Amino acid sequence: MREQAIEKYHIIDEPFYLPVKNEVEIFTAAYQAKLPILLKGPTGCGKTRFIQYMAWKLSRPLVTVACHEDLSATDLVGRFLLEGETTVWHDGPLSTAVKHGAICYLDEVVEARKDTIVLIHPLTDDRRILPVEKRSVILTAPDEFSLVVSYNPGYQSVLKDLKQSTRQRFVSIEFDYPPANIEMEIVAREGGVDEQTARDLVKIGEKVRNLKGHGLEEGISTRLLIYAAQLISRGISAEVACEVAIVSPITDDKELQRSIQEIVTTVI
Repeated sequence: MREQAIEKYHIIDEPFYLPVKNEVEIFTAAYQAKLPILLKGPTGCGKTRFIQYMAWKLSRPLVTVACHEDLSATDLVGRFLLEGETTVWHDGPLSTAVKHGAICYLDEVVEARKDTIVLIHPLTDDRRILPVEKRSVILTAPDEFSLVVSYNPGYQSVLKDLKQSTRQRFVSIEFDYPPANIEMEIVAREGGVDEQTARDLVKIGEKVRNLKGHGLEEGISTRLLIYAAQLISRGISAEVACEVAIVSPITDDKELQRSIQEIVTTVI
């Protein structure tokens, strides 16, 4: 039953991921050294795909938690639930990962409540333990367990940033949008379009990213470029695909939308 419970977290097929620098080697070394890992980078630049690829490469289950402001310690560790006339303990995702030696990925960890973030501290030092107060037990993480968190420093603020007491518990791997030649290959492969279309989309992405700090909080993610490509591959015109997958999602400011639309028109 133990193996069956974790089976759904295994990634069977190799995820498509193109290394940009030495992130694969760094992650592998950190995993072998049992070090917790922080992935930093803008939205849609490939952090989640990277961790999926590494879980597959290391043959470990991947338990992913999308963090949000209501995420409590109970949500992560587990709770007693009423079943019939008895109460039964149900493990949370973090407990499940610890018990089964999985990789636990806390996506956008700064969105979680601060008291929830403190919960992971004992897992990030040489103790590698998870206290489960409601059951009065302490789970010891096996060697195979790894804690990985991510966040987008572009949105950090006084209210939403990792405290130094948390930040300095991790080794950090920084991500950014891929170089044009790699991003073009990703867009072509994932979007199902030809090389020229992928090149045009990447060029649009690069030009719009130059507007960051001039009205845009974030540049166009590789994910949005892939969305546009997928629409084009299904018969939507390039201009319309860019409008609904790039121009409209990235901003509500009409003037900025017009500027981005001009970039699209110029490139296409």
